[in-house]
Amino acid sequence: MTEPSIRLRPVEENDLTMFRRFLTEPFLIGLDWGGFRDAQEPARRFAADGYLGANDGRLMVEVEDDHVAAGLVSYRAGLYSGMAKYWEIGIALLPEWRGRGIGWRAQAMLCDYLFHHTPAQRIQAATHLENVAEQKSLEKAGFQLEGRIRAAEFRAGQWRDGCLYSRLRDDPSSL
Repeated sequence: MTEPSIRLRPVEENDLTMFRRFLTEPFLIGLDWGGFRDAQEPARRFAADGYLGANDGRLMVEVEDDHVAAGLVSYRAGLYSGMAKYWEIGIALLPEWRGRGIGWRAQAMLCDYLFHHTPAQRIQAATHLENVAEQKSLEKAGFQLEGRIRAAEFRAGQWRDGCLYSRLRDDPSSL
């Protein structure tokens, strides 16, 4: 099976349906399901800045041949020592698009985009210990495992450990 051609693009109003689904359909988003959330929040955020904020945002992962959104990538700014800005990224793909080589490429494209348009030296991503597919995806996208984050997330009634990955500006692009 060939990997579909993808691109990243800004969020459009019709993408908000997918965002509402991620907030209201249990486990559609996978292990990141954290309970029901405000289904009107995506429309408010889109009206505020189109999900292109200075400190966080989202871009859609679009399958070019089908002109369909397969999911989204997100980025959020953080600071080390109060002055070293970094990005933390994430991804959510609809189930029918998982396992098709889209995730690692979308995350690599997002890193290249952020390194090209911002002065950040570091991009990091965290994932669940159970999510071996995402761990492989991050490594394929040029990330290196930094280690285990103990009790990093409250999910399904208990505190759980995670894995932290990073990619630095000087690391080679995987695209």
